[in-house]
Amino acid sequence: MKRIVAVMMALCIGTFAFVGCSKKAKLDIGIAMPETHVERWVKDGATLKAEAEKLGYKAEVAFGDADQARQNTQIAGFVTNGAKFLVVGNVNDGVASAVADAAASKVQVIAYDRIIANSADYDYYITFNNFKVGQLQGQAIEQGLNLKAATAASPKNITLFAGSPTDGNAFFFYDGAMDVLTPYISSGVLKVVGPYPPTSKDTGNFQRIATENWSGPIAKARMENLLGGDARNVTLDAVLAPNDTLGRAIIEALKADAKYAGKLPVVTGQDAEPVSLASIKNGEQYATIFKDTNKLAAAAILLASQVIKGQAVSIPGSVLASDIGLGSIGDTGKKTVKAYLLDPILITKDNWKVPVDAGFYSQQEIDTNSLK
Repeated sequence: MKRIVAVMMALCIGTFAFVGCSKKAKLDIGIAMPETHVERWVKDGATLKAEAEKLGYKAEVAFGDADQARQNTQIAGFVTNGAKFLVVGNVNDGVASAVADAAASKVQVIAYDRIIANSADYDYYITFNNFKVGQLQGQAIEQGLNLKAATAASPKNITLFAGSPTDGNAFFFYDGAMDVLTPYISSGVLKVVGPYPPTSKDTGNFQRIATENWSGPIAKARMENLLGGDARNVTLDAVLAPNDTLGRAIIEALKADAKYAGKLPVVTGQDAEPVSLASIKNGEQYATIFKDTNKLAAAAILLASQVIKGQAVSIPGSVLASDIGLGSIGDTGKKTVKAYLLDPILITKDNWKVPVDAGFYSQQEIDTNSLK
């Protein structure tokens, strides 16, 4: 964690210097990341910059601090300083105006791991198969509760959380999970405690389980309210948590309830953060989803480089969403962009070392977080 914080501060210092100094040398690629409170974005920013520099490009990173107006100003700064290409992990849909301004200046944009909705001003989106991410979360619950052997006579109890309603990925995560869990809910094997949107299109109920800005404190407060309300007279067997930040916050609330002192529910996650990997190793969080964002960052910069050079786009290890029947992943609401998808991996106690073996984290980082 100390290493990640150090990287973040170094990047932020560089970013402030970049934004505030008009005499700074022109750059090639501007990298706009949404926030720093979810640590994967800090790592992504560092990796994207390193990959760009590896190919000989001058790159700069800015973090929006979950403030779209701030990120839009940062994007405008990149354009002013001569960026040929922007890699944007947006805060919310309000980024569309900044993307339109970039397009007017002939600057190309890649939507990075989050669709830029309500925009026809860019052509590329690179992410993971986020519907499959949700399916893997659903499979983790199916596996952890042995739902295939469960019966309606003795149902399992689950409560549902979703990600930020301003992040288009949150809808795919949820719908992927429901693709796996709905048959068990319909048969009575799995009972939902609290709000239950069958799909993300059930807007009213989806908003009730959504977590603004992927905020851990918001998720923790909602879990505490559930424990004192809808879940007061039942024992939860599982919690669908869409990422690690929310999963850990939910576990924190559960551990404060004496009912779960001996056994925690199956709690999912995503991003394979070191603290959560340590938690999985130690038998608390049940699962996470490993999305090797080192590969995603390398793919994004390769795509940018190919476009800058006028080459045909070819991203090894990816598939076009439209080629596998998931073209809607690239639907911005105003056009369908080319969406390149990488594969996620389900992580449980049985294979928690996969991110370490991939060189994504060191064993020391996991061991350090095991002490927390």
